[in-house]
Amino acid sequence: MTAHPALRLMLTLSLALGLALPLGAQQADLPFTAADIEAAQYNGGALPSGRTALTAKVQLLLDRSGTSPGVIDGFKGGMSQSALKAFERRNGLPQDGIMDPHVWNLLQAYATRPVTQSYTITQADAEGLVDSIPVDYAEKAQMTAMAHTSVAERLGERFHMDERFIQFLNPGIELVPGATIQVMAPNQPIRGQVARILIDKDNRRVAGYDANGRMLVDYPATIGSSATPSPVGTHDVRTVAVNPNYTYNPAVNFQQGDNDRKLIIPPGPNGPVGTVWIGLSKPTYGIHGTPTPSQLFQNQSMGCVRLTNWDAEELAGMVRIGGTTVEFLDSGVTIADATGSGTATSAPVAAIALPAEDEAQVDTPVPAQPLTLPDPLAPNPLAPNPLATSEPLPEAPQPAADPLADALGEALPDGFVVPLPADPS
Repeated sequence: MTAHPALRLMLTLSLALGLALPLGAQQADLPFTAADIEAAQYNGGALPSGRTALTAKVQLLLDRSGTSPGVIDGFKGGMSQSALKAFERRNGLPQDGIMDPHVWNLLQAYATRPVTQSYTITQADAEGLVDSIPVDYAEKAQMTAMAHTSVAERLGERFHMDERFIQFLNPGIELVPGATIQVMAPNQPIRGQVARILIDKDNRRVAGYDANGRMLVDYPATIGSSATPSPVGTHDVRTVAVNPNYTYNPAVNFQQGDNDRKLIIPPGPNGPVGTVWIGLSKPTYGIHGTPTPSQLFQNQSMGCVRLTNWDAEELAGMVRIGGTTVEFLDSGVTIADATGSGTATSAPVAAIALPAEDEAQVDTPVPAQPLTLPDPLAPNPLAPNPLATSEPLPEAPQPAADPLADALGEALPDGFVVPLPADPS
């Protein structure tokens, strides 16, 4: 039977729209709550498609580990998969970017406290906002600050969340001072000293290592473009500026629109370089923040390296001027290649069995009283003291008869000495 022309048109449009949308957008975006995120458990297989409570939990745990997924939004996307791959690399697992029991068990080290929290919006959260940020640089230069445009955007940066995910977790709640909402619970910024930064152009990751070669942080990034590629080779960190102005100079960098003269764009999270500028010894190039953190893997840069503002701020607190090198790896060379890490082709142990959902958990019995052993380093009141006088020591009191002790004594050979416990050091 031939379909009606109008019906054929509707089917054609539906198919076209479905093919045009990302896979995650085609999935039913079913609602879930912060409590669902807390309760989410991994039961094997890859992370589910679409937006799920489990993916949001995994993103938060990756964030706490220093292996940033970018924005936390609950979607299984490119940045989250790249973070899983980086987490596998740092833990010596095969790098496939796919969730598995080994990764889940390692992530539990960062699940010692709740992954979500309640937050009451303050008056300060709603102050200093702007209506919008213009595209034209000349118009930007006329503003007093490249400030946040909404409470949701400001809180999204504070809690490492996509601002739309805040609305998703708090349906029907107006984001105004006094309102209590549910948000994610990231850790405070990681502290340490980054001596070496590796920039992986192919995988779009930026990793920081200490002087002993231990990876401290790993972030998703926008790294140059085909028209304006990032630098090559190794450079040094020369400057660090927090909340900087941005100097637009078309004679040195690029021309934006019809702007052919030098402009000073005021600071702010929505400025061209976000809230941080880490300048390199290669003139005009640096690592910096971005006003669009959710689009790191879709955007292109003018040769610099863009991170989320919160990742850039964390990294800025760990680099040292003149003491941190920045290496741009050639295309085809990964961080694993450069460090010789994460090249495993199989898991280090046999597959980890996950408990069945209905499997009863057996509690390990705990003794009523802890068992104790005598301290081998404690002084023995009956031992001879070389500093004492030559007066004879009084005889030790004789214990009462103990048949069990007598029997054991007869069973042991003469001269038997009970060995001291092993030195715990």
